[in-house]
Amino acid sequence: MERLQVTERHTFFMKYYLAPMEGLTTYNFRTNWNRCYGGMDKYFTPFISNRHMNSRERNDVLPEHNVGMYTVPQILTNKAEEFLSLAEQLAGYGYHEVNLNLGCPSGTVTAKGKGSGFLARPEELQRFLDEVFASVRMPVSIKTRLGYQEPEEFYKLLDLYNRYPIACLTIHPRVRPELYKGTVHRDLFAWAVQESRIPLCYNGDLLTVEDITGVEGDFPTVEAVMVGRGAVADPALLRKLRGGPAATREELEDFTGELYQAYQDFYGQAGHAAQRMKEVWFYLIHLFEGGEKHAKQMRRLHTPRDYEALAAAIFRELPLRDHAEGRFA
Repeated sequence: MERLQVTERHTFFMKYYLAPMEGLTTYNFRTNWNRCYGGMDKYFTPFISNRHMNSRERNDVLPEHNVGMYTVPQILTNKAEEFLSLAEQLAGYGYHEVNLNLGCPSGTVTAKGKGSGFLARPEELQRFLDEVFASVRMPVSIKTRLGYQEPEEFYKLLDLYNRYPIACLTIHPRVRPELYKGTVHRDLFAWAVQESRIPLCYNGDLLTVEDITGVEGDFPTVEAVMVGRGAVADPALLRKLRGGPAATREELEDFTGELYQAYQDFYGQAGHAAQRMKEVWFYLIHLFEGGEKHAKQMRRLHTPRDYEALAAAIFRELPLRDHAEGRFA
């Protein structure tokens, strides 16, 4: 694996991936985040769940919307023929890898036996993987949880994964009911490091530089880490990991302002754009000292004018931390 020496105090070996976050890390977010901060080796899209791709899904993977990034489209399905059809379409757009979502814990997804809900049906999952890997003509990576209900399900699950030429296995060491709360099961990830025949990527609770370097130190043979909430809450997280400075007020204003404008251009109105920005600020507010009151106001606002006034007040009134703090789930 390529080594990258960036500072005297921190040499790192891992690659860094932006996690797919439904409704948040769309191409507008990815392109603006990459322009302002960059540093991700791969950018994973929110899941595609329609065989023929709706306009939103197609817009998100159009090559002209992903310039300058190694983008990996993620597919959510429990039907092999749908997965293979989408993989073929995405190959036509020039993509060189697709990712299978076996990790989403949302009730509306798992009730259909998709995402982490597919993990509750191991025999169906095996037939699915048999069919996919018998026919697919591009690398397939997988993002998974430890199981549907109990962490111990992962012992059999990893045995299943080890039968296939999976390009990379991203493990979020929780089960579906845990969502994004509680302590991750690092012991089971450590077991996977010893037993996996597949290149591994760690995902889960990587919110600070110390969180990432802790994974690097504990699991030096792991190929990559995938960062989601931490990269939204602290956009300069990877830059700090490389020995660079924390985010400044001015660049955060530029980032959020450009993103807000990009959403307005996409939706053709400010109302939907303001709603999208509320989702960004759910995480980003943790980078500001004393932002609890502003966070509550952000959740309750309704109009673009309210959003613009509140965003301006946050930048004007609140001290900026050097790292995000608080509850992210």
